[in-house]
Formats: sequence, C-alpha cells, structure tokens
Amino acid sequence: MKTTILIPARYASTRYPGKPLAEMVQADGSRKSLIQMTWEAAQGIAGVDAVYVATDDDRIADAARGFGAEVIMTAPEAENGTARCAEALKNAGLETDLVVNLQGDAPLTPPWFLEALIAAMAANPDAQVATPVLRCDEATYGMFREDRAAGRVGGTTAVFDAQNRALYFSKEVIPYIDPGKVPDPIPVFHHVGVYAYRPAALAQYITWPEGTLEGREGLEQLRFVENGTPVMCVEVDARGRVFWELNNPEDIARIEAVLQAG
Repeated sequence: MKTTILIPARYASTRYPGKPLAEMVQADGSRKSLIQMTWEAAQGIAGVDAVYVATDDDRIADAARGFGAEVIMTAPEAENGTARCAEALKNAGLETDLVVNLQGDAPLTPPWFLEALIAAMAANPDAQVATPVLRCDEATYGMFREDRAAGRVGGTTAVFDAQNRALYFSKEVIPYIDPGKVPDPIPVFHHVGVYAYRPAALAQYITWPEGTLEGREGLEQLRFVENGTPVMCVEVDARGRVFWELNNPEDIARIEAVLQAG
C-alpha cells in the first residue's frame, strides 16, 4: 500500500497567524520551526513512501525547502487542511493508495500514532477515513478544562460508537462529566489532528459544501460525518508521553516544557 504524507500549512491562521513558522526551544537549546519539527517527525514514520509540505504561502514554502522538504503549492482558497490535501494530490498528480494528513500544529505527535493509523487502514480496506483518538489522562483532562474555563478553544474531543465510528467531534469537552465524580479511567478522548484518507474520499470531500456542524465547530472532519461517510476512530496509546497540540500562543510554553524534558 503506497502511502504519502501531506503536511498542509497555511500562514493566515485565524487564532494564530504564522503558526507553522513559530519556533520552539528544543532539548539542546536550539530553536526549530513548527513546520520543520513536523516534517522531521514525518521522516521517521515506518511504511511511508513520500512526504510533502502543501502550502499557499511563499514564506512557508521557502522555509520548508530550506530544510530539505519537497513542496506542493496550493491556492489560498483551500478552506482547511483536508481540502488542501485534496488539491495538492490533484496538482501534483500523485499516485498513491493512502494519504495521511499530518497537520503542522502537533509537534508532539509520536510516530506510532501514525503507524497505528496506517495499519488500521490496511486492515480495514473498506474504511475511507480514519483518525487517532487518545484517552485523556488526568493532566490532559485538566488542560482541557483549564482552556474552556479561560474561554480558550483548545484541543478537540471525540465520541464514537461500539464499532469505533465517530458520532461527533467537538471543541467542547464531551461527554459531560460531573466535576465531583470524575471516573478512572476518564471517558474523554482527545482527538489527535491527523487523518488518513483513500484518494476517492478526498476527491468526494471537496464536492460537498461546508456542513452546518462543521461551520459551527470549525472542524473539517465533521463534513464526512454530516455526509454519511464513517470516520474510523483508532485508539492510540501515548506510552507515557505527553501529547498536546499548538492551538493558541499559550500552548508554546506547555509544549516547550515537554521538549526540554527530553
């Protein structure tokens, strides 16, 4: 199964303009941009045949070529990372069996998350779309609650059925838990912003208009859910590693603390 990783990156983020070029302090004291960290992480994923940065911005493209990445240019009008991946696939004429969308705001994404996603798609040939989910530990659940209490939109949570098909994704913390009765294990799953698609699913995606729920939540994967295409949720194990995405400038300190701890 030929697998291609696409890293969609745009400069004009609403919540965090220039996010792909934001620099983080590494364990050795050096600094690297988010897009470079993401590209380097992609190089270590087993079973991947090619990696490209897909962007509409010359600043990101120049930076990516500077550290050795192959770049596919896309139009500024791409409405989200999934649409940008669909356009990049078409523009470059890529021949592949599977596209993995590794969004550039999750430098702490362990390689085994993506490997689990690729393996799940290989084992389920009828699956059209898949995404990882990670059960929240006490610390991560606390960060979710902290962000919502402060009025910040942080990570995304997912709920799914007994066959691991997504029921809903939300920037709220779902399902609701009584603060005085938080169970162990915590029944909240952090959605990891990575996707795997069959090329046909990507092609179909851009024919649909933005869905009502997608627009309200600002979550691109809800377009599949709203149009009846099952999204397979693949539960992954953090293996003791802290995982958090860069959604807001406040997240830099959280992520740098993990990087510097080694």
